[in-house]
This record gives sequence, structure tokens and C-alpha cells, in this order.
Amino acid sequence: MFSTRATCRFMSGAARNYRTTITTDLRIRYAGPKTRLFSSEPLRSSEPDTGSPPPPPPPPGQDAQPSLLSKMVEAAATSLASIIVLGAGFGLAAYGYHKSYKYMVLQKMANAFEPGDPVLELAAIGKDLPLSSTAPTTHWVERPEQPIVDDIVAGRSSGHYHLFIGDKGTGKSSMLLEAMRKIEGDGVAMFEAHADLEIFRIRLGKALDYEFHEDYIGGYFSERGPRDTTALLDIERALNKLEKVALRRRAKVGRPLVVIINQMHLIRDDDDGKDLIELLQQRAEQWAAANLVTMVFNSDDYWVYERLKQLATRMDVLTIMDLPKAQATAALRNYRQRYFGEAPSSEILEQVYDRVGGRLNFLNRVAKSSDMLLACDKIKETEKTWFLNQCWILGEEMDDDVMDQQKWAAAAVVLATALVDKEKEMETTYDPQVGHVLPSYPLYKAQEIMTRVDFVRAFDRLNLFSITSDAQVRASSVPMHLAFQEIVAQPGFREHLQGTIDRIASIESLGRTRELVAKDLVLGGKYEIRKVPGGIDVTLQEKEEEGGKGGHEND
Repeated sequence: MFSTRATCRFMSGAARNYRTTITTDLRIRYAGPKTRLFSSEPLRSSEPDTGSPPPPPPPPGQDAQPSLLSKMVEAAATSLASIIVLGAGFGLAAYGYHKSYKYMVLQKMANAFEPGDPVLELAAIGKDLPLSSTAPTTHWVERPEQPIVDDIVAGRSSGHYHLFIGDKGTGKSSMLLEAMRKIEGDGVAMFEAHADLEIFRIRLGKALDYEFHEDYIGGYFSERGPRDTTALLDIERALNKLEKVALRRRAKVGRPLVVIINQMHLIRDDDDGKDLIELLQQRAEQWAAANLVTMVFNSDDYWVYERLKQLATRMDVLTIMDLPKAQATAALRNYRQRYFGEAPSSEILEQVYDRVGGRLNFLNRVAKSSDMLLACDKIKETEKTWFLNQCWILGEEMDDDVMDQQKWAAAAVVLATALVDKEKEMETTYDPQVGHVLPSYPLYKAQEIMTRVDFVRAFDRLNLFSITSDAQVRASSVPMHLAFQEIVAQPGFREHLQGTIDRIASIESLGRTRELVAKDLVLGGKYEIRKVPGGIDVTLQEKEEEGGKGGHEND
């Protein structure tokens, strides 16, 4: 018979902090019929234990095994520690993402003002036309205002913000693009305005490379995201970011940024549009005073100037007119050489100028035509048709349902007639050096002629008449004024106009007339009205009956 001693030790850090030593004496007897493999009670060993000393007995009042409460407390502490570690990790990661996102927003906006601009790329596509060997190196005809525009766009002219105002097609946008091309768009952002504020917001974000927090992941964990607002607030946030970028660039480069908003006249003349213009003007005033950003507004209509004039202290107005005669003929010659490789004679150039004036888009359209004089006549007919379709008068046979529209049309025709009549009173209408001198009236005088003050700005928006920055009302272009002359010269025109005015007056008179029916007069009676001291005495005299006299009754 022999004995074997096995000693096992089990350690558990999470469940218990004590050590248990179990000594098991295994005795295997081969002598008897019965064999006991394991003993349920430990046996004393005959040999001394040379290992570690046995653990001390537990303190009095404590069991050898941990209680359920201690296990629960220990598990809760472990879970709390894990939650704290995970929360701290997520918090640090979220903070790092937030800071990096804000940094990337400013970095992307700063990159939007680096050399190269999508507007220049789009404009260059339309200029990639084959040039003839005799054409000049560039088809661009420099206007007298081009050096001023170059200084503004390049950032050399600071301390003011600018409003470019002029008729459609005079070359305002082309000058801005040319100035941007000279500096490769360095420090310049340009975009088109729109009547819808949401589209305006998107175009502003595209120009500044700003996403308005639409790609911000933190919005998923908030009850109200950064984009849960109005378009006007988004525009304010974008301008706040732009101000931070401008401060950094000002310290680095030393010149202000330039933001160009083209076609400001597309903004609606309502409360939302006025709020937007007020917001942009406030920023333009602040940035101009600090030399941070130079804002440039480009508009075709006069009402934008009226709106900005109310709060303007640092605004400069640059009026863009038609080209003078010498520059217009030079532009037409360059256009013709570019498209057809020919040099037209001076007589043809003067005839074209006499018919279309110095409007660049008209000159470009004529230069592309094989028969330039025929193209001039088509332009005049187009302008005439546009005017007649918008505001032709119907005469004295018109129905009273169209009276409101006819008031508007008659006012336009009356103003056109007055401009044609004033031309006869002018000393000169054509200067050999300057060119056409169109007749005009001051704005207040034009309103007096029309007897309305609310129509002339609508005429300006429709390009029927033009209001200059010095408040002079004239035809929108030379072809439009020639159309006025043809309309007024029609046989019976003035009688037709007077008949329309009389019909409008009669309809208004009928609307102001009230009909009173006196029943007593139908029965044969009559009223006697006498003026007495202190008032008027009205007496009803009834019809006398047969065989008797009628009585008198005071009313």
C-alpha cells in the first residue's frame, strides 16, 4: 500500500481574494476486495510540508466564502469603471472630431479663395473659339471702368464696398471676370444671386466651399441639428465663418478678400429679400471698415440701389453705361475679325452704331450675323414687339375688366410719348464723338407725367425703361428708343391714346358714381329744396288728387 499527496491551488482575482489549499490524500489499497479511490476527509501527512505556509484563518465573524452582497458590489464597481473608461474614450473622440471638423471647415473655406475659380473655368469654355490669323490676341474690348474694377477685385482698393449698376448687356459681369482672370481668382469668390433664399444659400455655400454642417455627424446625437433653421440664419453662419477666414488671411497676405454677388436684381423686392439685402449690407459695412472683405454687388435694376442707399455709409456706386461711339466701333471691328476674319468699313460700323448704340451684347449679336444691318433691324423689331406685348393700349372700346392692366399700359405709353416729344426740344441728340444722347426725365418728373409712382420701377425690371444711378428715366436702349419713335409716329396713335385715357377715366367715374331712386317722384310728387338759416329744408309735394288738394309733408 502506498499513498500519494496532491496539492492544488486555485486563484481568482475577480470573485475572491483569498487562497485555499486543499490537500487530498489518495490511498489505493490492493490487498482487500474493496478499493477507495478518494477520501472525503483530508489526512495528515507523515512528511512535513516544505511549501508555502498555510493561509491564516479568516477573521472571526466571516465565512470562508464571499457573501452575495460583496459579489454584487464588486460587479457593480467593475461595470462602473468600464462605463467610465468607455465614456471618457467616446468623449475624447467626439471632442477631437468636433475640433477637427471646425478646423476642416475653415481650411476648406480658405482653399476656396486660392488661385483658380470655377466661375473662371466656366467663362473660359465659352471663349475657346477658333481665332483667325488677323484677329487680335484677345477679343476683349477694355472699357474705361476696367482699371477701377481691376483695383477692386485685386484688393488694392479697400475701405469701401461697391455697387455696379447699369443696363442689361453693358458688360458689368464681363469686366469682373476679366479682372478675376488677371489675378487667376486669387482671394476672390463669385456667385449668382437668386430669388429663392434656399438656392441663394446653396450658391453661397458652393462659392465658399461651406456645407452648412450638413455633413456633421454630431447632428445625429442632438435633438435639433445645426440645419434645423432658416436659410437666412445659414447665410449668417456662413458669413461668420468667412469672417474668421478673412482675419487669418489678412494677417498672412495683407489684403482683403473679395466676394462678388452677381445679379442682385433677381432678389425679390419683398420682406425676405429686404432682410437678405440688409444682412449682406451690414456685413459689407463692417468688413469695409476693418479692411477684411470687399463686397461687390452687381445689379441691373434701380430698386437695389434705393434699398442700399438707406443704410449706406461706405458704399461706392459705379454706373456702367453703353460704350461711346469710338469704343463701340472698335469693339464691333474686333468682334467681326474674330468671327469672320474681316475688317468692315467705317460706314458700315457707323450705321450699325446708329441703330443699336454701344450696347455690348447687341454689338456681339450683330457681329455674329452675316448681314449686320439686317441683324440691327431684327434687334429693333424684337424690342418693339416686347414693348407692345407688355403694355399696348386697347382704345376706348376696351372692357372694364382690363382697366387695371390698361392703367399700367397707358402709363408706359404716356411716358414713351413724353420721351419722344422731349427729343424734339433737345438741342442735340447725337454727338459725333460721344454718340447717342437719349432724352430722359428725372424720376420725380416721370412719375408726375404718368400720375403714378409705383409703375416706373416695374418698367425698369422689365427692361422697358431704365433708371440710372442719378435717378434719370430714359429708354432702356437705343433700339428701344427707336421703337418708341416708330410707335408714336403711327397714324392715329395720339387719338388712340387719348381714347384709352378717356375710357379709363369714364370707368373710374362710373365706379365712383352712386345711383339714388326717389319713389315719391314716381307717384307724381316732387321735392322742394330750400336753403334756410342753419341748414337745408326739403319738402315733399304730393300729386294733387281729383276734387281735392294734396298736402305738404316735411322730409
